[in-house]
Amino acid sequence: MKEGYRPHLESVESVLAETGSGVKGLSSAEAAARLEANGPNKLIEAKKRSSIARFFDQMKDPMIIILLAAAALSLITSLYQHENPSDVFIILFVVVLNSVLGVVQENKAEEAIAALKQMTAAKSKVLRDGQIVSIESSGLVVGDVVILEAGDSIPADGRIIEEASMKVEEAALTGESVPVTKQSDALELGANAKEVPLGDRRNMIYMGSTVVYGRGKAVITGTGMDTEMGKIADALAQAEEELTPLQIKLAQLSRILTKLVLGICAFIFVLGVIKAGRLSMDVMIDTFMLAISLAVAAIPEGLVAVVTIVLSIGVTKMSHRNAVIRRLTAVETLGCAQIICSDKTGTLTQNKMTVVDYAGHDRDLLAAGMALCCDAELKVSEDGVEEVVGEPTEAALVAYSSIQNLPKTELVNLFPRVGEAPFDSGRKMMSTVHKNNDMDSPAGLDTELDKLIARSEYVQFTKGAPDVVLRHSTHILTDHGIEPLTDELAANVKRDNSRMAGKALRVLSLAARVYHERPNDFSDEALEQKLIFVGLVGMIDPILS
Repeated sequence: MKEGYRPHLESVESVLAETGSGVKGLSSAEAAARLEANGPNKLIEAKKRSSIARFFDQMKDPMIIILLAAAALSLITSLYQHENPSDVFIILFVVVLNSVLGVVQENKAEEAIAALKQMTAAKSKVLRDGQIVSIESSGLVVGDVVILEAGDSIPADGRIIEEASMKVEEAALTGESVPVTKQSDALELGANAKEVPLGDRRNMIYMGSTVVYGRGKAVITGTGMDTEMGKIADALAQAEEELTPLQIKLAQLSRILTKLVLGICAFIFVLGVIKAGRLSMDVMIDTFMLAISLAVAAIPEGLVAVVTIVLSIGVTKMSHRNAVIRRLTAVETLGCAQIICSDKTGTLTQNKMTVVDYAGHDRDLLAAGMALCCDAELKVSEDGVEEVVGEPTEAALVAYSSIQNLPKTELVNLFPRVGEAPFDSGRKMMSTVHKNNDMDSPAGLDTELDKLIARSEYVQFTKGAPDVVLRHSTHILTDHGIEPLTDELAANVKRDNSRMAGKALRVLSLAARVYHERPNDFSDEALEQKLIFVGLVGMIDPILS
């Protein structure tokens, strides 16, 4: 693509033409040629240093330099006095041990990170030769048309060419945890605006984001370091590496020791010469060797080894908590943190909506209906771990149903979906119609609405904003059964809504409708009327603990 091209301001046809692609994607030959010319879809990593280079890097520490100087001086003293240079070997052993420990730790951290990257190597569904194929995301090129569904990680920057109720969570890039509704139409610049802010480019997708709802197609417009995430990585790579607090303190100690050693040498030498009362070569040499001996004794040879060993213990403990530490000094730096400043969106919270409150007279029906009337899915991994995939709000509803021992996988078998009126921001509602496969098993149904559903062949669930759902309801489920929705009962619902909203909860409501035969019309006008109001749920994004 030419420099300065802004795909978010162009039509789908224009972007496809600019990228040399089409709605059926690229041919395998063209994709291979572009991959060869432009390189893989990866962020550039820092050049790895050899173990030998890392070993000598450890020698650059000021304390190590002082120890090496002390070893040299100690060797000179031992040779002059014809003594066993044991101190020299001890100092060198400490220096080598410190360097080896540092290199081993860095190598282990690099190996762990490389293994994690290999385990999490992403794959993407892409159109090649008009067919959908799955390839490693690193093989994507500009012009590829990728297929995106809920739960997919976005592998590169792209322009949306088709979408169906598609929402993308872009917290990694913008910090906003609320999913962004995407579109395929070209954007227009506002009055006196020179560019559309990154967070407002609703027809673009960006590397590092996740599709949480709906599906779509996009043509790749930027890969690797040409992506918005690549620009951030490039800025971080150019940042100068600063010394850690421990390194600063050790450097200060090194300067003090250097001045102290030089001072001792000068003082002892001058004092020895004065005390001898004469200036001869023998007196100068003896006095100089004495001064050097005292200077070497003043250097704490064991300090470096003790610091390295203590930091290694800290790294080991961190590894038991699944934290990979590249550099030993990073452990001490983390321990020095007293105040952590963080942005309020997507950082102080878990970015995981959770149902924490409800209002209604049939909690199980409320949970089951909410789970059925959404597109989030409950999936079980090979390890048997349950995971909810989908838009955060709907994922919270499915998780809430599972907590009530009503997993969506079982609910779908009992009440398979046969029709729907998808969510629309104008209506602020979504409705789904389900066939009742459990008519012969009404056990456990306590409320009048439960029994009514059990006797009906089809049931509809509608979820949405409480005020909107109330307006489309004619009845309500109370502890006395199904009653006409009076102003008094509606006021009770509004009070519950206000109570939850006052606790900063996001509130959704559920209503139901039963049918004795399959509806002929699944439009929202036909479905969303004469509803029975069931209840409310309140959810929140919990604070990190």
